[in-house]
Amino acid sequence: MSKFNISIAIFAVVIITSCSSRRNSLAKSSEPIFPKGSKVSNSNFTGTVWLNMLLPSDTVYNSNIGLVTFEPRARTKWHYHQGGQILLVTQGKGLYQEKGKAIQVIQKGDVVKCPPNIPHWHGATAKDTMTHIAIGTNTNKGVVVWLSPVSEKEYQQNQ
Repeated sequence: MSKFNISIAIFAVVIITSCSSRRNSLAKSSEPIFPKGSKVSNSNFTGTVWLNMLLPSDTVYNSNIGLVTFEPRARTKWHYHQGGQILLVTQGKGLYQEKGKAIQVIQKGDVVKCPPNIPHWHGATAKDTMTHIAIGTNTNKGVVVWLSPVSEKEYQQNQ
């Protein structure tokens, strides 16, 4: 093997090792990938909620993406998305319920598909913070429609 080929091989090993080490340290890190965002101050939520709009609605991809953090007991109002929604739970433990169905416990690693035009709510459990990435899909079909607050009785069912 020539000196040039040996140098290339050593360089490749160094690069692969350093990339692999960086990837492993990121996977083990408890640091959030995205900042928490701003505290939500509108009436569509109960409790303390933080929002970081990662991708505002657009007309090219017909979607929007937000990072939402719910402190314990915080939750959305009942609402529906005319084009549907996908939730990617990234931290903690929370709750999701579609109208007429039982509350589901959701946790880090879960993916929830909220069908178009189906009233639902989501938020944190009474004891846990929950963060999810909310993807508004098919936003060209319409915006989110906010309904009534989730009552304490509704929130406490099946907990």
